[in-house]
Amino acid sequence: MNVLVLNGGPADARGGLCRDIAQAVASDSRARGWSVTAFDLDPMSIKPCLGCFSCWLKHPGTCVLKDDQEEVLRAWVPGDLHVWITPVTFGGFGSALKRSLDRTIPNILPFFIRVGGEVHHPQRYERRRRFLALGTLPAPDAEAERIFHGLIRRNALNLGSVATESGILYEGAGKEDLSGRVHELLAAVEEAR
Repeated sequence: MNVLVLNGGPADARGGLCRDIAQAVASDSRARGWSVTAFDLDPMSIKPCLGCFSCWLKHPGTCVLKDDQEEVLRAWVPGDLHVWITPVTFGGFGSALKRSLDRTIPNILPFFIRVGGEVHHPQRYERRRRFLALGTLPAPDAEAERIFHGLIRRNALNLGSVATESGILYEGAGKEDLSGRVHELLAAVEEAR
């Protein structure tokens, strides 16, 4: 399995938990015999999406912006499992992951299809993938967690996911607890049908 890890945690000390999670994901994935491509998004030069739709209309599948997101997009397509790691911000993604995800629009088509009675864009590429989203919070926050899990389900539906899991990890969790939770979630997304 090809695993793409997008670490959206801050590059400074506040992102320590996200980095620990990314390391645990990479380590556990490699122990399973999977290949891992990982990006720490915050220090990368990824500009915000312009919303120009050139990636749909002028040069399909290619963003007009030339920056580090091009490398992320190249790794996106062959990924069998995408792992998104982010601080949970008002139930949503942190800015680094959000900026990168906004720029994945070249991977969908400008047409419409019905999925479960809803209108969605079809995927540009046939490959369907699994998604695991790992959010971090300083302490339990039921409302933020509910919103985060819902957001992940909606994003996974939009991206044609074949299996989706999401989890929240709290600051202060020991490395052993963190590794155990990552192992459990990777197993769940691998086994999900």
